[in-house]
Amino acid sequence: MSALRNFLRSIVPDKLLNAYRESKKEKQRKIIRGQETKGEGASLESLIRDFKNCGLKTGDSVLVHSSFSKIGFVQGGPKTIIDALIEVIGLEGNLLMPSSPNAGYQLDYIRNLKQFDVANEPSKMGAITEYFRKLPGVKRSESPTEPVCCFGPKADWFTNGHLGELTPYTENSPFARLAQVNGKILYIGVTLDNAGTSLHVSEDAILDFKYPVYYPEIFQTEVIQENGIRVSVSVKVHNPEQSAKRKCDELLPLFKEKGVFTEELVGQARTLVFDASEMLETLIEVYNESGITIYTPKGEKA
Repeated sequence: MSALRNFLRSIVPDKLLNAYRESKKEKQRKIIRGQETKGEGASLESLIRDFKNCGLKTGDSVLVHSSFSKIGFVQGGPKTIIDALIEVIGLEGNLLMPSSPNAGYQLDYIRNLKQFDVANEPSKMGAITEYFRKLPGVKRSESPTEPVCCFGPKADWFTNGHLGELTPYTENSPFARLAQVNGKILYIGVTLDNAGTSLHVSEDAILDFKYPVYYPEIFQTEVIQENGIRVSVSVKVHNPEQSAKRKCDELLPLFKEKGVFTEELVGQARTLVFDASEMLETLIEVYNESGITIYTPKGEKA
């Protein structure tokens, strides 16, 4: 299905694609308005129940990718989502969310980036992530391309170490560290195709990964840390030509067969619940055995 979508995107004019996307958004907005009018939708209590059904429990570390609109009407907005998650994992747990200031190709972004202000640059990863970013006690990692926010007792450990990494998915990144502590990844109303950052951890972990996932040029930019200190860093970004070849969702049957994820509902949103460690281990295993990647989901000979 993702291959068909990619093909259609390549032949349909941007103007028509944007009109189609806007019509889908308006349809969902009408559904949400209808739920609000009828007093329906998700509450704190129902979301707590949904997150428990996802297998979350006290002490878990969980990275959440989300589409707020796909959940449907939520009483209290993004705050209710965050409150429900923290209620389920407790103050012993760690809640993480992506907070990239860039929603497009990394190459376009980095070419125009003069500085990344950790404390003030908004997240463009959705309404829930931006609300979360601004909460007291939330720490934000200092990668200029893929910063991650975290709340919990391990927030410093998850976010420290991201500064100065040439690529944002190394063993010192929050994405890799989540796998190290057997954390979980929630995809609420989104899939691997549009929220696949954790898939890239294996590409950095595999020595001499055979596909040119990174653009050859190394860029210099500046990070303004939360304390105001300015740090010059070197950064590599994804190669858009290789990125266009991704077929992330075509790995879902493989992950399902190996028991890497389950599927639940959060509000009205289809939600995939991944084991971060098993995801990484599976990606490395199938690459070494069959050449399976997000670019070659059927293997090298496909």
